[in-house]
Formats: sequence, C-alpha cells, structure tokens
Amino acid sequence: QLQLVESGGGLVQPGGSLRLSCAASGFTLDDYAIGWFRQAPGKGREWVGCISRSDGRSDGNTDYADSVKGRFTISRDNAKDTVYLQMTSLKPEDTAVYRCAAGPDCAVLHVSPFWGQGTQVTVSS
Repeated sequence: QLQLVESGGGLVQPGGSLRLSCAASGFTLDDYAIGWFRQAPGKGREWVGCISRSDGRSDGNTDYADSVKGRFTISRDNAKDTVYLQMTSLKPEDTAVYRCAAGPDCAVLHVSPFWGQGTQVTVSS
C-alpha cells in the first residue's frame, strides 16, 4: 500500500505555532514532490506551498502562497520519510483542513490523485 498520513493539527490561539507532518508509508518520500493544501468550510481548495523532490544534490526547493510566505516553512526529514509544515504567526484565516499531496513535480500536485486524509487546524482566541 502507498499512503500519506497527516498529523499535528489542533487548536491554537492567534500568533501561535503548529507543526504538521506528512508521513509516507509504502514508498520513499524523497522521490516525490510534496505539496500542502488547505480547505475551509464553504471555500475551495487553496494551495499553501510545496517542496520539490530530492535529486541527490538538493533536499528540495520550496515555494509558498503569498498568504503564508514568511510564516510557513516546509522541510524534509528523509530518514523519517516525513515532510513538515511549520506554521508560525497563525491567524484565524489559517483555519482549515490541511492535506498533503505527492507527485512527480510541484507544478502538477493540484491534480494529484494521491492525498492524505487531512488534519484540522483551528486558530481561535
């Protein structure tokens, strides 16, 4: 089986931090680009950011949506087959279900058929 599992969501106050994890099962995660997306009730899916696949020369380049740039950081731990989304300075508008997706390239992850189940992030005072 090939599976992605997100974890780390929860309730946090505005200005706080959370670290989400996207863990792979059944494949080597560093062979894939991993993107993070979020969806709030009544809204469409929003791209958050992406880390490209490791190629032996780099652990992957990252890119972020303007709404989270400077606050969110994506990183890899290849030994653990895990990609992280470190979220700081959280705002109420960051409240959403966060999901990760895997694919050959960041540019095609929005149509990837391979997604995790999602983890809820709620930012509220």
